[in-house]
Amino acid sequence: MIPAKFDYVRAKSVAQARELLREHGEDAKLLAGGHSLIPMMKLRLAQPRVLVDIAGIPGMDSIEVAAGAVTIGALVRHAALAASEPLRRSAPALWDAANELGDAQVRNRGTIGGACAHADPAADYPAVMLALDAVLTLEGERRRSIRAADFFQGMFETALATDDVLSAVAFALAPHSAYVKLHHPASHYAVAGVAAKLELAGGTIASARIALTGVGFAAFRAPAVEAALAGIAVLDTAAIRAACTGAAAGADIRSDAYASAAYRTAMADVFAARAVERAAAR
Repeated sequence: MIPAKFDYVRAKSVAQARELLREHGEDAKLLAGGHSLIPMMKLRLAQPRVLVDIAGIPGMDSIEVAAGAVTIGALVRHAALAASEPLRRSAPALWDAANELGDAQVRNRGTIGGACAHADPAADYPAVMLALDAVLTLEGERRRSIRAADFFQGMFETALATDDVLSAVAFALAPHSAYVKLHHPASHYAVAGVAAKLELAGGTIASARIALTGVGFAAFRAPAVEAALAGIAVLDTAAIRAACTGAAAGADIRSDAYASAAYRTAMADVFAARAVERAAAR
């Protein structure tokens, strides 16, 4: 469990980080919190020759709630999200996920940008980003904004180019949102995790965005559930649960020693309903 030999450079700016990425190409990896990359290096699943530490770059560690939107720097740690009262009020789905994520050690070192860039199929944030219709800002040859649906492209795959740096995520206020999960008892990753964002009107669900993680080989939306939820009264628990049946329909479902595909499929329905009920109650 010892990594291969590597060099370490601490970048002082995004521009310097990008310069180092361009210089070293595929041999370089960005280091933020390290809780995704370092374990892979110890197992020799990743063997970068150069680590570019971006954790100390200023201006990328703030949480801003203003003008109807939430903007979060990529270097904001999970613990800061979990402790943010403005975030709990404005986008509780992300607040839920930060509080459910990993253990205290992971929450105090890991960052939202690092977690999104890693795109683990059982990670919490990808589902939340999809449900919130988040926009991610990438610093590359030019600064560009990309929606979560286009950023997350598969198992450990994102739209990040070799010399891109993820600098921030942003989304509209989502006070009626929630994230719940069945966590693996050892890793705390999601066996089945569901993020829900609702728009309410007169005691009914006007529209919904539902996204799942841990169930398939990447986070994904549940469009049939979203359509079925429209027009349901927020207090009609039976109707909500019925609408959430088949949440994982059409997805390629994962199966492992801990949870079979059939179990994950069943839990997707259960936790989709719980996420919607929690979001509706807020």
